[in-house]
Amino acid sequence: MVDNRYATALVIGSVLSLLATVYLSVAVGTQHWYQYSSPPAASEGNASELRSLQEEFMEGEFDEKTYTDTLFRLNGTVGLWWRCVLVPTHSHWYKEPDPKMVTECVSFTLHQQLIPKYKEPGNHNSGEDLLRTYLWRCQFLLPLVSLGLVLLGGMIGLCACLCRSFSPTLGIGVLHLLAGLCTLATVCCYLAGMDLLHRASVLPDGVDGSLGWSLYLALISSPLHMMAAALLVWAARSHRQNYYRMTAYRVA
Repeated sequence: MVDNRYATALVIGSVLSLLATVYLSVAVGTQHWYQYSSPPAASEGNASELRSLQEEFMEGEFDEKTYTDTLFRLNGTVGLWWRCVLVPTHSHWYKEPDPKMVTECVSFTLHQQLIPKYKEPGNHNSGEDLLRTYLWRCQFLLPLVSLGLVLLGGMIGLCACLCRSFSPTLGIGVLHLLAGLCTLATVCCYLAGMDLLHRASVLPDGVDGSLGWSLYLALISSPLHMMAAALLVWAARSHRQNYYRMTAYRVA
């Protein structure tokens, strides 16, 4: 028999865990972790240059220097698995005062996630930048680890419910705590990696960068996982202590 206080803590912890998992899943699947605001280009010469950048971005070989320059020039957004640019719908956009714009995206493949980063982006002779390389790899691996930990905790919790056992609750809380730490580490790795990238590739004049809503969703999911972990751990420890007291009382 579970006390109402512990049952309430379990329900609230489960709701927080579900919200955190949804937020993190949306953050991982969207591209608005970082976004650039570029000045408008209103000349025919710039139109042909930007069109070539767009074609290289969408169909050319993967090169960090090329795609970051395109992101800078075309109001790009970048996430953990996607990179996108904002482009006009037709080639004569510069003749219109307010051309219609659409977002075109390309996903990072698994191979592209694992390739090394260089001290000078695009220059393979500059030497590998180990810090940026491992920050990039961690920022896409850690959220997957976080989601895996939550999934594992959910499976254990389902089995515990079927077996009517309260014992695994402490372990589930620990898994949620680790998931929250992994999510927080993801955000830290991403911010550090973007800072190092902007030091290696200076933003052009008139281009501004800002954090996007996807990153904030991931940032919100971390404390939600930790709050769920705190409730689950408290419920498990308090229930165990209460159980031991009741057992000792009955024996006495």
